Amino acid sequence: MTARIEQRPLAEAGMKRGRSTAVSTVRLHLRKTSAPFSLRCGALLVDYTLLIGIIAFATLVARLFGGGTRSAGATALALGYLTAILVALLNFIVLPAVGGQTLGKWATGLRIERKNGKRLSLARVLVRHLLGYPLSFLTLGIGFLLAVLNANGRALHDLIAGTVVIRVDGDATVRGR
Repeated sequence: MTARIEQRPLAEAGMKRGRSTAVSTVRLHLRKTSAPFSLRCGALLVDYTLLIGIIAFATLVARLFGGGTRSAGATALALGYLTAILVALLNFIVLPAVGGQTLGKWATGLRIERKNGKRLSLARVLVRHLLGYPLSFLTLGIGFLLAVLNANGRALHDLIAGTVVIRVDGDATVRGR
């Protein structure tokens, strides 16, 4: 990918002072590689730590308010569970459908794409996360371990949804002024 940036307003100001015009060329070399299993595990750990943290905080607040009246503690706990469900839907459905990343994948530099390199559709995200993830769990985690054995690093939920998790390595060089 090559970007050519012409700096006309700055260059015209430079011409008044006796300087020549400047043209900068920026070259980005992006390389897509299959995501290492350790990074995929790290991304999943970030995602689930976020959800467990919300529930743990809600439980702590419920215990603090639960001493005098039971309804205040129960309300705080119910609000915590509702918040965790909303964050899970946002993180596992909305964010991947919009940008191809959960918060954990964003933190680890990974992205979910279709097998042909195109963006994910909402239907594909729903199949991957609502059908594929439970099947990967129900196989006692073997569905996740397929990513280690598969040449493309695809787990069971990736095979079901026709997706692949990639890591984009970028190398940027700035040229000439």
